[in-house]
Amino acid sequence: MRAVGIKAFGGPEALEMLTVRDPEPGPGEALVKVVFAGINFVDVYMRNGSYAKSVRHGGDLPMVLGREGAGEVIKVGAGVVDVKPGDRVAWCITQGSYAELAVVPAWRLVPIPADVPLDIACALQLQGGTAHYLAMTTFPIQAGDTVLIHSGAGGVGQLLIQIAKAQGATVITTVGSDAKAALATSRGADHVIVYTKEDFLARVMEITGKKGCNAVYDAVGRDTIERSIAACRRRGMVALYGGASGAVDSISPQTLAEAGSVFFTRPHLADYMQDAAEVRERSHDLLGAWKAGHLKVAIDRVFPLDGAREAHTIIESRGTTGKLLLKTIA
Repeated sequence: MRAVGIKAFGGPEALEMLTVRDPEPGPGEALVKVVFAGINFVDVYMRNGSYAKSVRHGGDLPMVLGREGAGEVIKVGAGVVDVKPGDRVAWCITQGSYAELAVVPAWRLVPIPADVPLDIACALQLQGGTAHYLAMTTFPIQAGDTVLIHSGAGGVGQLLIQIAKAQGATVITTVGSDAKAALATSRGADHVIVYTKEDFLARVMEITGKKGCNAVYDAVGRDTIERSIAACRRRGMVALYGGASGAVDSISPQTLAEAGSVFFTRPHLADYMQDAAEVRERSHDLLGAWKAGHLKVAIDRVFPLDGAREAHTIIESRGTTGKLLLKTIA
């Protein structure tokens, strides 16, 4: 089969089109014909070596990339009863979706109803699951809360804005341009800060009457984290879930204390999708909200499998306004 992967860590140019042996499902696994594969920042970190020593994300080279996909089950291994050949499914947190075929633990597969397009289903797995756990579990947003969401025009950001508004929050978000500001506003953000024009911390303090936010959701990382902590109100929470500007090397406990006994967490999606029940519960909520018209999903661009280098270049430049996908079949 055709697949996209790396033989050495590096920039987008390290991505190669590979020809690899068709995989076979083992016990508890399913073989899926991949239709769409999601592009995510975790793929960038795995490609450039940031996660090379990670127990959770590391892998041996050569490596097929991609941790999210949607397609059709074509074969199942021993003991699999929840899915069968012909089922439409989607998944995340399993390596190898930048390929024509992928083997996925059956418990991670989410059945996709016939009235949900596979591109939407794919887009709602990793980014949708992330937005859901951040807003519903890591810091369960309550009516009346004020939250700050960085990168509000990105894939997670747009979904997180909508979920936060549905929970009754006042939403402040940061974006990089006027065009992205209009997009974030269309998703329901109450206050949009173009960070290239004004300092977001000063603006947050102005909006909140110097109280700060109940929660700050930060996927930018190095360039924003200190001000994100300062933008949090007493005993609020900062959830750092990405590093688009670079990894955060350390946080001083004293910084958290002086900011008002602020809680800080660096969550991983896998810890919020720890079993089949949790995986399907989050997906059920997200797919249901989309079907009811309460959740808009933006597909920015779809690339062919051999367009992975271009897709990685775009996501690293923070030039997206929604989900980037690979379509693995013509």
